[in-house]
Amino acid sequence: MAQQQSAQRSPDPGRTVLTGARIARPSGVVERGRITVEGGRIGDIHSRDLDEAASGRVVDLSGHLVVPGFVDMHVHGGGGGSFSSADPEECMTVVETHRRHGTTSMLASTVTGELADLARQAAVLAELVQQGELAGIHFEGPFISAHRCGAHQPELLRDPDPADVRKLLDAARGTASMVTLAPELPGGMESVRLLADAGVLAAVGHTDSTYDATRRAIEAGATVATHLFNAMPALGHRAPGPVTALLEDERITVELINDGTHLHPAILQLAVREAGAGRVAFITDAMGAAGMSDGMYPLGPMQVEVKDGVARISDGPTAGSIAGSTLTLDRAFRRAVTVDGLTVDQAVQALSATPARLLGIDGRTGSLETGKDADLVVLDAAYDLVGVMRRGEWVVRPAGV
Repeated sequence: MAQQQSAQRSPDPGRTVLTGARIARPSGVVERGRITVEGGRIGDIHSRDLDEAASGRVVDLSGHLVVPGFVDMHVHGGGGGSFSSADPEECMTVVETHRRHGTTSMLASTVTGELADLARQAAVLAELVQQGELAGIHFEGPFISAHRCGAHQPELLRDPDPADVRKLLDAARGTASMVTLAPELPGGMESVRLLADAGVLAAVGHTDSTYDATRRAIEAGATVATHLFNAMPALGHRAPGPVTALLEDERITVELINDGTHLHPAILQLAVREAGAGRVAFITDAMGAAGMSDGMYPLGPMQVEVKDGVARISDGPTAGSIAGSTLTLDRAFRRAVTVDGLTVDQAVQALSATPARLLGIDGRTGSLETGKDADLVVLDAAYDLVGVMRRGEWVVRPAGV
């Protein structure tokens, strides 16, 4: 793996020219391309490296691949920190940890808690959204099924009363991007409609819903499947359940956790084939141990033990349940192309273009195009991360830069 080092934030260095790399453009990967970066944005992109001398600071990336910065629409923590802490510094630890692994845009995901606690968390996270550090807030719970609660504390769950859903949206002050709920619960369908009308993504997840009820939720305005397959009934030949309804409908974008623990490779490949790469968003669902070593970590009000990189609830009624992941999106990208058989183009769609489009930020990020933010990731020949640039500033500098 090529040497890399973290970089502190620094002023825009001026015009930077990245030369010699393979570049993952929306039209496909081009060889020996050239990208200019100026004022935090992408300038010219050439499909081949030009012979004439470039003006500006030249960075030779021959033998490397440049892809768009990753977009994670479901992440709870990292670097030992949690978005549920309601501590701005701890929340920024999470942000900076995932940036070092290539995630240049992300939602902050909460964990089930009392409404008042979630409102306090939302107030802190909303400030970070307004400062441009986060792309929005994702409320995962408390409006989920006790039968499929996973790593959420059962006694804190509640039905998705539209009035309670509205309280969380109000607490987020216009920065809520997505709410995960179980539509089969009382108030579920009404809450899906409320979210759709408010321009907030309604995500079906942690649900015991049937095929027919899930279909009704989609008709009501649901557009996302929260970590498809996980925390929902399995496919059955007489009871197709929510997985079938979510996979077959073109209006649904499906989240997948590509860490090798949550999904067997054959299941992930099945989902990509059925939905198409344009409807798949790879997520981390990461908790505080992402980017850290094994040990004990908090997840909302619960304690999680991480062993061999797998996080599980350590005690209580849900002890042993998988508790999110320790995944980072650079690892998800590498696994996609080296284990799962996805092409680079498909991996770029799932980690950048599709989630950016879903979150409505594709006008500025999610693909390498002139005028967009200079959010990009540099990978070596083994698809290991060696560089990260966000808005024209190096977060991780490639060796020698």
